[in-house]
Amino acid sequence: MKTNFKILVTLSCFIAVISCTDKNQDKNSTNPPKVVETPLVETVLSAEDQAALTPELIIQSLKDGNQRFRNNDLTPRNRSSQIKNSTLSQYPKAIIHSCIDSRVPVEDVFDRGIGDLFVGRVAGNIINEDILGSMEYACKVAGAKLILVLGHEHCGAIKSAIDGVELGNITALLSKIKPAIDMAAEYEGEKTASNQEYIELVSKSNVINNMNEIRTSSPILKAMEDNGEIDILGAMYDMTTGEVVFID
Repeated sequence: MKTNFKILVTLSCFIAVISCTDKNQDKNSTNPPKVVETPLVETVLSAEDQAALTPELIIQSLKDGNQRFRNNDLTPRNRSSQIKNSTLSQYPKAIIHSCIDSRVPVEDVFDRGIGDLFVGRVAGNIINEDILGSMEYACKVAGAKLILVLGHEHCGAIKSAIDGVELGNITALLSKIKPAIDMAAEYEGEKTASNQEYIELVSKSNVINNMNEIRTSSPILKAMEDNGEIDILGAMYDMTTGEVVFID
C-alpha cells in the first residue's frame, strides 16, 4: 500500500509540473515580446535649421550619411509626410552635382530625405551655363552652403571622351571633358578606355577641373566661397563599396 501511495503522489506532482509548464507556454505564446520600432522622420529642414548650419557641419553630415548607406542603415522616413511638409518652401543644405549614372543614387548615397539636397545631374558631371545658374540659385537665392561635384568610377562619359566618341549632341558634351584628359597628359601608362587606372585618373581630374570651372565662370559663387559663405568641394564615388572619398 505504501508503495502504491508513493507512486500516486509522484504521478500527481508530475502532472502538476506539466500543467504549469503548458500554462506558461500558452501565456508566452499569446504575449510575444513587443518590438520597439524606430519612428519615421517626418520633418524637413526649416529656415532656422539651414541658418544654423556651416559648410563644415554639412560636410560631416554627408560623410556620416554615407557611412550609414554603406552599412545598409538608412534613416527611416515618412516620405508622404515629408512631401506635405515641404510643399510651400525648401531650405536644402547643399547642391550635389552628379553624373546621370543610375548606379549613383545621390540621396541614398548620403542618406538624405526630401528637402535636404538640391541635385544636379548631367553625363560626366560637366559644367555648363545652365548648371552654373542652378548652383547660383541654390546657394545665393535658396541658401545652400555647399557645392559638391561628385564623380564616380566606370563613368561611361569619361570612357567615351577618352575614346574620342562623336555622336550628335554627345560630341559637344564630351568636349567639356577634354580638359581633364589634358590634365592627365603626364600619365605614363596606357591611355585608353580599357585601362581602369587611367579612367579613374581622368575622372578625378574631371572633378577638379569642374570645381575650377565653377570658380572661374561664376563670380557670384567664387565671391561666396571667398567670404566663407559656401564651400566648393569634389568627391569620387566608389562603385564597389559605396564609399564617397572627398578630394583634398
